[in-house]
Amino acid sequence: MESLDETEETLRGQALVWKHMFAFADSMALKCAVELRIPDIIHSYGGRPVTLAQIASRIPSASPGTPYLARIMRLLVRKNIFSANGCPPDGSPESHETLYSLTPSSRWLLQGPGSELSLAPMVLMEDHPWLMSPWHCLGDCVRTGGIAFEMAHGRKVWDFASENPEFNRLFNDGMACTSKITVRAIVEGYKEGFESIGSLVDVGGGIGGALAEIIKSYPHIQGINFDLPHVVATAPAHERVTHVGGDMFDTVPQADAVFMKWIMHDWGDEDCVKILRNCRKAIPEKNGKVIIAEIVLKPEGGGMFDEMGLVFDMVMIAHSSGGKERDELEWKKILEEGGFPRYNIIKTPSLVSIIEAFPL
Repeated sequence: MESLDETEETLRGQALVWKHMFAFADSMALKCAVELRIPDIIHSYGGRPVTLAQIASRIPSASPGTPYLARIMRLLVRKNIFSANGCPPDGSPESHETLYSLTPSSRWLLQGPGSELSLAPMVLMEDHPWLMSPWHCLGDCVRTGGIAFEMAHGRKVWDFASENPEFNRLFNDGMACTSKITVRAIVEGYKEGFESIGSLVDVGGGIGGALAEIIKSYPHIQGINFDLPHVVATAPAHERVTHVGGDMFDTVPQADAVFMKWIMHDWGDEDCVKILRNCRKAIPEKNGKVIIAEIVLKPEGGGMFDEMGLVFDMVMIAHSSGGKERDELEWKKILEEGGFPRYNIIKTPSLVSIIEAFPL
């Protein structure tokens, strides 16, 4: 017969399975709030707590489903995306209404004026059916060793983006918003690293947002934003930034240093070594360096973002062409094979660290 402790442990095990089984409900409720711009609606009232009716009144719909909204908000309050408090009773029929406010989490979901740093586009990107469907192929990846995104869509993510302008926009918007956040952290955590650089090429720089942010802080740098032709074709003009289309597996434009943010994790080790060797050719042997902004996995770590690193490794299975997140030993291996025997790891106040690698 099981003891009370064993019974409790068994029930906790069951509860944990239920929790993870329906963990997607958290993501979908979060996406719903972003789509309806609920954080912006609450913010639009000047920062004071608001009622459900006030939120519903600013949803662009003739007849919003307020009971549904109440239930979605109840879950998001439980998850600390919003906060909720009851009105102090004053004798009126409306005195016990719930009042909703923003939290430090929902402030990261603002999309209106003044919300320069926002994760909202990333929520819309990652929780879109295009990017959710590959997650259903993880079992097939284990069985066959194939690529989840190709299984779901019949082509690699980059080919899908080049053929689908709407997906390309969704993807670029998601990458651009995370770039702003991580680049702020990179500039803060790598303050002296950019000072000696005269020219910097951002390999896989998307539409140039990351490089433009770096140059705002270091205006002496001449920037080269390097990405696939269909990506840079949609890139806006940035001061002191030249957009160059090409393929990093063929060649990399020459500069004093190479910057790569969330590029290497998209690729397997062999491809990463090819990219690094091309970067090695692009920089001066004596004073050149590669600045890699990536997650450095700590599977047993207790840091604020350490568990998220493992989640991102799952994202790589679902969305990349054989990419993965790496721990320090894995980074050391590909750096050495790519021609960079010396490196430093510098933490930033974000998901990513700076891996500063040198050819000598």
